[in-house]
Amino acid sequence: MFPFRVINQETTEDVLDMASVIEVVEQAYQMKSSQQATLFPLIFHEFVEGRADMDIKSGHLPQADIFGLKLVSWFGDNEKKGLPQLVGTVMVLDSQTGVPQGILSGEHITCMRTGAAGGIGAKYLARPESENLLIVGTGHQAPFQIMATLMTMKQIKRVYICNPRSAEKAQSFAAQIKVKLITKFVSKYAGEEYERYASRCDVEFIAVDNLEVATRQADIIITATPSREPMIQEEWVKPGTHITCIGADMEGKQEIDERLFAKARVFVDDIGQAVRVGETKVAVKKGLIAESDIEAEIGNVILGLAGGRQSTEEITIFDSTGIAIQDLLTANHILKEADKRGVGTIVDL
Repeated sequence: MFPFRVINQETTEDVLDMASVIEVVEQAYQMKSSQQATLFPLIFHEFVEGRADMDIKSGHLPQADIFGLKLVSWFGDNEKKGLPQLVGTVMVLDSQTGVPQGILSGEHITCMRTGAAGGIGAKYLARPESENLLIVGTGHQAPFQIMATLMTMKQIKRVYICNPRSAEKAQSFAAQIKVKLITKFVSKYAGEEYERYASRCDVEFIAVDNLEVATRQADIIITATPSREPMIQEEWVKPGTHITCIGADMEGKQEIDERLFAKARVFVDDIGQAVRVGETKVAVKKGLIAESDIEAEIGNVILGLAGGRQSTEEITIFDSTGIAIQDLLTANHILKEADKRGVGTIVDL
C-alpha cells in the first residue's frame, strides 16, 4: 500500500491562479525545447465526427522526477444532458519508483494551461503595442484566453468577440465577460495584485457578427473553436497581425486559411505534433510549407535560442496543439500547493 493525493475540480480551481500557470507553462515550453522532457506518442480517437472525441497525452520530466498522462474527452452534446463538454483526468507518478503521487480532475488544468498558452504566444510573438484582440469562439475556453492575454499584453484596449455560428451568443458573452473575469480569475488576488489585474479587465468587450471586418481590425487573433473548415481567410489578415490557433489540436480540425502559412512566420509548441495533427498539418500536406519552414518551437523563443517577431509588418502564427508537459507541470504545481495547504484526499491504493 502507498498513499497518494486525489484532487477534485473544486480544489483544482481553488489552488490555481492564471499568473502562476503562465509561469508554469513557460517553464514547460523551455523544458521541452532544451530536451529536459520527453513526450510519448499521442493517442486520439473520435467517437462521433466533430461532436465527440478523446485523447491521451503523456510524458516524462526527469528534472521534476515525474511522469504521467492526461486523458481528456470532449462530447459536444453533453450540455443537453446536464454534463460538462470537457472531462479530463491527470495522473502524476514518481519517475524514480513508478508510484502514483496524485490523480487530479483535469478539466480546469486543461482550461488554465491552454489559456496560458494563448497569452504566452501573444507575449512573445505579437507586437507589444497591440491594442485590438479578436477571440473567435465563445465556448468554455474563451474566458481563459482573454484573461491570459490581458495579463501578458498590457496595451490591449478592445476585445472583439465573434461566434461564427451565433451572433446572439457573442452578444451574451460580451455582456457578461468582464464580471466573469473578475469573479473567476482576478478574485484570486489581493492588494496591489488585485488592482493590477482588475485594471487589465477595464477594456471594451465588443460582440461582432462580421468575422471579416473584425479580422481586418485585429492585432491579435485567437481561435478557440472545434471548427473543421477555415474561418479566417488569408486576404483578411493585415500585416503585423499575430494569430494563435488553439482549437485545431486533432485530426480533421482547421480554423484558419492554410494559405496564411505561406506568408507568415510559423511557431509551434511541438513540431512533430503540429505537422501530424495541428493547424500546420494542412499547410504541410498541401505543400504550402515544409516542416523545415517552421521557425521554431515557442520554447526556443522563450529561451532566446530563436528569434520571435522580427518586424512590425510580419504575420506570426503560433500553432498550439497542447503538450503533456504543460498538464504534468501544472498538476505537479497543484500537488505541491495542496500539500502545503493540507487539501485534497489522501488515498491508499
